[in-house]
Amino acid sequence: MSFFVFKRSPNCTMKKHIIIGLSGGVDSSVAALLLKQQGHHVTAVFMKNWEDDDDSEYCNSRQDLIDAASVADRIGIDLEAVNFAKEYKERVFAHFLAEYSAGRTPNPDVLCNSEIKFKAFLDHAMSMGADAIATGHYAGVREGALGYELLMAQDGNKDQSYFLHRLNQAQLSKAVFPLHALSKPQVRAMAKTAELPTFAKKDSTGICFIGERPFRDFLQTYLPKTPGAMLNEHGKIIGEHQGLAYYTLGQRQGLFIGGSKESSGEPWFVAAKDLVANTITVVQGHAHPWLYQQHIALSDTHWICGLPPSPTDNLAAKTRYRMPNAQTHISDDGLHLHFAAPQFAPTPGQYAVLYQDEVCLGGGVIEQSPSHTITRPKEI
Repeated sequence: MSFFVFKRSPNCTMKKHIIIGLSGGVDSSVAALLLKQQGHHVTAVFMKNWEDDDDSEYCNSRQDLIDAASVADRIGIDLEAVNFAKEYKERVFAHFLAEYSAGRTPNPDVLCNSEIKFKAFLDHAMSMGADAIATGHYAGVREGALGYELLMAQDGNKDQSYFLHRLNQAQLSKAVFPLHALSKPQVRAMAKTAELPTFAKKDSTGICFIGERPFRDFLQTYLPKTPGAMLNEHGKIIGEHQGLAYYTLGQRQGLFIGGSKESSGEPWFVAAKDLVANTITVVQGHAHPWLYQQHIALSDTHWICGLPPSPTDNLAAKTRYRMPNAQTHISDDGLHLHFAAPQFAPTPGQYAVLYQDEVCLGGGVIEQSPSHTITRPKEI
C-alpha cells in the first residue's frame, strides 16, 4: 500500500473526524460536502484499486483523482491518495477469476465493499485517527435491538444495500452513509448549487476494473477461450460458444445464433452450463420454464446481526441487484430459499440478499439447486 497527500489547513472546530472515500464521482462529492456542512472534521481518501491497464481508454483512474482533488479543494478538505491495488488483486480479483474459471458468475463489487472499502480502507482510516468512515453509497445504518442494521436507501431506484450486505457489526459501527435519504436528482442539484466540478459527471457503470469495455474482451486477457457446443432444448447443436466463462444464466446478448427452421422467432437465452461436457444450453423466449427457479440453495451465508432469519419471518429477497425484491421464506438451516413465485435465472456465484421491510439482513452465494433439473424433450 502506498499513498501521497494533498494538504490543507486543519479545522479544529469539527465534531467528529470522518474520513470519506472520495472516488471522483458526484455521489461521494456530495457526501463529503454534507459532512463538512454538518460540522465534522472531514478528510478524503482516494482509493486506487487497479493497476494492470490503468492507462487504457476503459480504465483510467488519473482523471478520477484529478476530479477528487478538485472537489476536495472546492469543499476545503484534505485529500490523501492511497493504493490498495495489491489488496484488491489478492482479496477480490483472484476470487473473480477463480469463479469464472469454474463456470460461475461472481459479483466482485460485493467483495470490494467488504474487503477493500470497509476493511483495507477502514483499517487505514482508523490508523489516521478517524472516528468513522463514509462513502457515497445509497444506503443507511442505524442501531437496532440486535445491533447495527443496514438500511435500504429511501430512493429505491438507487438503493445499494445489495452490494453492502456482507458488512459485519464492526464495519457498520464505523460506517456513515450521508446519501441515505436523498435521490440522485437531489444529489446532482446539490452538487450544482455548491459548484462542485463533478455535478454533471457521468455515472460509472459495470465492474470497476473493467469500465466500459466489452466484458468478453477483458476476460479473454486472463482466461483462454475454450469453445464448445451450444445446444437447444432437444440437445441439438445449433452453434458454438467461446467458453463457459463468457456466459451467464439468463444472458440474451452475444449468443450469435442465426435463424433455423426450428426457431420460433423469439430471442434466445442461456438456460444451463455443463462444465464437464463444456456445453451451453439455450432456449427461446423469456418465459421458458427452464429459465425460472422457485427454490434456490445458498452457501457462504453472512447475516449482519450474526443470526439467520427465522423460517416464520416474512422476508423478501433479490437474486440480482436490478431485480425487484420478491417474497420468500428461508429454511430451518438457513441455506435454502423458497420464493412465492419462480425467479428468473438465479445464477450460481451471484448473491441472494434478504430483506425484512427496509432492513437488509444479509445473504449468501447462490448454488446450483439439485431440484433444478433439465429434462430434454424428444426431438420432433
